[in-house]
Amino acid sequence: MITHIQGKLVEKNPTNVVIDCNGVGYFLNISLHTYSQIPNNENLKLYTHLQVKEDAHTLFGFSSMAEREVFRLLISVSGVGASTARTMLSSLTPQQVKEGIVQEDVALIQSIKGIGAKTAQRVILDLKDKILKVYDIDELSVSKNNTNKDEALSALEVLGFNKKQSERVIDKVLKNTPDADVEHIIKEALKNL
Repeated sequence: MITHIQGKLVEKNPTNVVIDCNGVGYFLNISLHTYSQIPNNENLKLYTHLQVKEDAHTLFGFSSMAEREVFRLLISVSGVGASTARTMLSSLTPQQVKEGIVQEDVALIQSIKGIGAKTAQRVILDLKDKILKVYDIDELSVSKNNTNKDEALSALEVLGFNKKQSERVIDKVLKNTPDADVEHIIKEALKNL
C-alpha cells in the first residue's frame, strides 16, 4: 500500500494534482479541502489511499492523516463510494464531517450532493461509535447542549408553546450561542416565539 507521496508538484487542479516523484508522475484525486491546504511551493507531501478495482487503480491524496482517516471511515459505509466520500470532504472539513456524525446531524450529511436520507442515517449509524472511540471526541459537549436544550424545551412546553416550533427556535438560539445555559436559551426563545 502506498501511504504517502512526496515530490515536486507538477500540476494542481481543484480535483487532482500530479506529483513528480523521481521522474514518475503520480496522478492523485483530491478534495477541495486538500486543494485549499496545498501550498504553492514545489515540494509537496500528500498522504494517500490506493483504491484497487478490477478496471482501475486510483490514488487519492490528502493534506493530513486525519482527512485520510475520515475518508477511509466514510468508504467503509455501504452505499458510500470513494467519489461520494471525496465530495463530502470537498463540501465540509474533516472536523465538520466528524462533528456532524457525532451530533447525528442528518440534515448536514444529507446536504451533500449524492447523499439521500437513508445513506445519511447509515453513515451516522455506522460511524458514530467509531469516531467517538478513535477521535475521543468529548461527547459531553454534545450531550451538555442537548441536556440544556431538553430542559429549555420542556420549560417552553409547560408554558404552553408548541413543541416543534419551540425546538426550531431553540436550535437557532444554540446555533448562534452553542454554550448558552438553560436560562439564556429560554429567554432568547421567548423573544422569538
